[in-house]
Amino acid sequence: MATHYELPANLTAEKLIAALSEKVEIDPISKQYFLKTYYDSFDWRLYKQGLSCEFNRSKQTSSLQITNRKNGELVASTILFDVPSFSKQFNPGKVRQTLEPILEMRALLAVCTLECEAYHLNIVNEDGKIVLRLLIEEFELLKNRFTLNPVKGYDKVAERIAEIVTELGLTAVDKPVLLEALKLQGRHPKDYSSKLDLHVTPEMRADVAGKYIFSYLLRTIKVNEQGTIADIDSEFLHDFRVAVRRTRVGLSQIKNVLPEDVIARHKEFFSWLGQITGETRDLDVYLLNFEQYKKKLPTVIRQSINPLHNFLAVKKQKSHKQLAKKLSSSKYLTSLAEWEEYLASTPPRNPTEADAKLTIKELADQRMWKIYKQAIKEGDEIGGHSPPEALHKLRKTCKKLRYLMEFFQHLYPERRIDKLITRLKGLQDVLGDYQDYATQQERLKQFSEEMQSINTPNKTFLAMGVLIQDFEIRKGKARDHFTLQFAAFKKAENHADFHALFAPKKL
Repeated sequence: MATHYELPANLTAEKLIAALSEKVEIDPISKQYFLKTYYDSFDWRLYKQGLSCEFNRSKQTSSLQITNRKNGELVASTILFDVPSFSKQFNPGKVRQTLEPILEMRALLAVCTLECEAYHLNIVNEDGKIVLRLLIEEFELLKNRFTLNPVKGYDKVAERIAEIVTELGLTAVDKPVLLEALKLQGRHPKDYSSKLDLHVTPEMRADVAGKYIFSYLLRTIKVNEQGTIADIDSEFLHDFRVAVRRTRVGLSQIKNVLPEDVIARHKEFFSWLGQITGETRDLDVYLLNFEQYKKKLPTVIRQSINPLHNFLAVKKQKSHKQLAKKLSSSKYLTSLAEWEEYLASTPPRNPTEADAKLTIKELADQRMWKIYKQAIKEGDEIGGHSPPEALHKLRKTCKKLRYLMEFFQHLYPERRIDKLITRLKGLQDVLGDYQDYATQQERLKQFSEEMQSINTPNKTFLAMGVLIQDFEIRKGKARDHFTLQFAAFKKAENHADFHALFAPKKL
């Protein structure tokens, strides 16, 4: 395993090499100036998996390396001149195999770049055999680094060199260069996540907690704004929309806490945001799922569906252009600024709203128990002949309950609230599948009509017809699955757990 050291400020790479040369036989391999750029997704997917991705560019060559952050071992590497935006754009090989399942649809983004002078050296024995590999990196803004890369069977050589460099004032470090580079930018790994991490406390006044929740969601909207406008990858818009949806649920469910005129005005704004982002997100989903669509088709007509991809890509491009324009409009910028200004204002000492002085725990209990009972009532009313709208209505109610539970999960015992969220998610998944299949089926019919006028091959319409029929079959299966999932969600045990956690306590 590689061992890393920091050089003291008064010790240059040249001085260190000279000092080591007096003790052991050193074979200098190369000295290179290069730019070291670290890459990851916006939400740190590689870092969370214990990986580091760096691209080293010099005058002679450039390469991308993926290493294990914990032990420094090389996982995969490749020679290339530019880093592709997406993992699927890499040539087939170990790098692509490593990145694809982790990054999925997310783009690789440059996290930080460092200028570096690198010295590659080998220590050789009397027979000229390499017994230890050394790397010295001199940085512009960071402390210089020395790395020992042991050769199997020569551990004692590595131990001896470690003793020598320690005597020279080098200090062993276990923090990757990436962490130090990020610190210079005032950043840290995992500084963005789409997962909610709201730390409200039970005794917080409801209006204060409400503003805190909305401020948290506003930050998520703002950090995803430019990535959405630039269309860097589809997840920027996804996270933007989720934060908007959560805000809309909060405005409708955290009731009688904030002034009615404020709620009404911003409800309208966030509803508009939901509307203007819907079309682009839907098209993103169709494009992301396109390979799955193809796999559903018989082999003989599989390639016939490709004109649909081209149609969707063009449609998405136009839709995104309109969205970007709206997200740069005075309406968007002014409304968002007004919302931010309101959230930053000091809450009144004596609010007049009916529930503003409740603790957030009291309000959370009330709202979640009410929405849970509403979900059970709506589910009970769904039978074999109920219209799709009934399932969609229940889906929206379950989404409200899920968001509320996520807003307030830190107010409850972790294992108990997590168990309830998992059970709710099972019901949500089947309701979501049913709605998605129905929506995609209808949109495919609409796309088919639109494509009539653009000289589309008949085989493409045939393939689209097969997909439409497949969605009909999947809808039926989801409908059957719903009956089982709702029965499980309604079980006495689950009801008792919801009651124990949220129902009003009798005095």
